[in-house]
Amino acid sequence: MATTTRDEPQQQPLRILFLPYFAPGHLIPAADMAAVFAARGASLLHLVPRRRRAHGVPRLVFLGISVFARCCIESTLRNNPLEACPDADDDPDALVLLPGLPHHVELRRRQIFDHGKRPLEWEFYENASAADQRSFGEVFNSFRELEPDYVEHLHATLGRRGWLVGPVALATDIRDVAGTATGGTSTDDDVAESCLRWLDAKPACSVVYVSFGTLTTFSPAELAEIARGLDLSGKNFLWVISGTESSEWMPQGFAELLARGDRGFVIRGWAPQTLILKHTALGGFVTHCGWNSVQEAVSAGVPMVTWPRYGDQFHNEKLVVEVLKVGVSVGAKDSAAAIDTHEVIAGEAITAAVKRLMDDSEDGDDMRKKVQELRAMARRAVDKGGSSYNDVGRLMDELMARRRCDSVGENVRAS
Repeated sequence: MATTTRDEPQQQPLRILFLPYFAPGHLIPAADMAAVFAARGASLLHLVPRRRRAHGVPRLVFLGISVFARCCIESTLRNNPLEACPDADDDPDALVLLPGLPHHVELRRRQIFDHGKRPLEWEFYENASAADQRSFGEVFNSFRELEPDYVEHLHATLGRRGWLVGPVALATDIRDVAGTATGGTSTDDDVAESCLRWLDAKPACSVVYVSFGTLTTFSPAELAEIARGLDLSGKNFLWVISGTESSEWMPQGFAELLARGDRGFVIRGWAPQTLILKHTALGGFVTHCGWNSVQEAVSAGVPMVTWPRYGDQFHNEKLVVEVLKVGVSVGAKDSAAAIDTHEVIAGEAITAAVKRLMDDSEDGDDMRKKVQELRAMARRAVDKGGSSYNDVGRLMDELMARRRCDSVGENVRAS
């Protein structure tokens, strides 16, 4: 994301280029963020990236991750914590402390990027982090009240400039209506209408929503255990399945359960996630902990069963379960890319996590109460005068001030 300037006598609107990574998890929040800045008077444009430096255009970084995850990644790169625990070399499940963070954060050895095994990738991430440090600053799809200790850590300890402008989906709340900005089609609209009508018939807080994003895939054995776990839980469920059209993995009786339509509803492919999460029937969300999904769940006031698969998802699980205390871990251990083999989690473990989240209990009540408090904070953050609304204004003011300074410098050099 970058801005550009023109030397003109009258004050021109701030011009901002958004150049997202072309994957749904990046494109959708970038589009929402663009709408947020456009609503505040910025103009959007196209610019050849290689000409950015020649024109003195400041570069802003948007990685699509939480501030918490950014701090965890920096702790790993700066401290290489695996070197501090050589005795755990043979135990992939050994807990390793990420040093220097506001909370006591531990990950399993197999969930931490290993410099010794992948030195070239480690070098890439070090170089990327250094380049981000040299940028004008970082923009986060988050809000200060969600992770205040880590905003302070980002600024004071890591020495990075950052602005929190989210949840951007709340500021553009019509995103899922009629498939807008999601690549929705008339078929998508039919799916949305059908699943929302199904939800309308369910009692409040009675449905668990299961979705793992657009890139995550599961083996047939994993799918079978998810189905078994949902069946054993006794809860109503709405399950989004990506990556397979086959039904051969379904355990005995599951196809018949779906055919009855009373307890289960399955969507294959795109789903109107923000509309589903905001529905009063929703009582829980089984998620891979992609940051967009976490933000959308918090914004809707829905507690989570966390099932990370790779990357920053394990950091986000720590934030949701141990820091914010609005989720239950299903017990995923291994971090691997979508094409790699994951440990199969038993249906009984899935059932236990769903029931702990949704059953009437002191633990479940506390999580539901806390996530509702965060929901209210999220909405206040994007309203006029809120923390995210103000951060958008501060960033635009700083960019305008930078442009004025550059213009003055050019005039001095020309005289």
